[in-house]
Amino acid sequence: MHRRRTAIALSAALAAAPLLTACGSTAHPGAAAVVGGQRITVAQLEDRVNEVRTAQRAAATNDAQYAQTLARTGSLTRDTLHSLVLDRVLRRAAKDAGVSVTRRDVQEMRASLEQQAGGAKALRSAWLDQYGVAPQRVDDSLRTEIEAQKLAAALGADMNTTDGKAMFWKAMSQASKELHVDLNPRYGTWDVQKSSRVDAKTPWVKEVTAATTQQQTA
Repeated sequence: MHRRRTAIALSAALAAAPLLTACGSTAHPGAAAVVGGQRITVAQLEDRVNEVRTAQRAAATNDAQYAQTLARTGSLTRDTLHSLVLDRVLRRAAKDAGVSVTRRDVQEMRASLEQQAGGAKALRSAWLDQYGVAPQRVDDSLRTEIEAQKLAAALGADMNTTDGKAMFWKAMSQASKELHVDLNPRYGTWDVQKSSRVDAKTPWVKEVTAATTQQQTA
């Protein structure tokens, strides 16, 4: 539909960046992650994942197509948690840099993207299919993109260059340290040495939406 924009591209890259380090030893009952002392609960994570699954089911023309979507997005729960944490880290980095996003900023970007996509429905469909964003969360996603773009601009970071990217990652890393991100081990850990997310070695752990998925496909 259109080329991937700044924050979405950054989200993919951040998955391999040493920004979020979790000790995995702190007990936080009911929490999927703790960021800046605030919990992202398992229930909140489940709700977000179910929003996407519901939209995917509605968009599928038949059970076979929905099954293919499930197979393609099997890591949705962990990817969603990753996004929820990154949003908070980005928000802190933006605040540190004096960056803010207005409602008008979001409206203008959405209008532009809808024109490119061929309408509001096409944009929602593309965001769901390509990025796993539920229709009701598109504005939130756009706000994140704008925030990332403004942060890069405030830092003077040219994201088309190695130095620019390094400057951006440094700001994100600092924000992550300030927030003391603690990820629940059931959703994996962050390996700083390898600069990548590592899945927890617990094969008995199922995606938290497994039961819901079974009900929807029944």
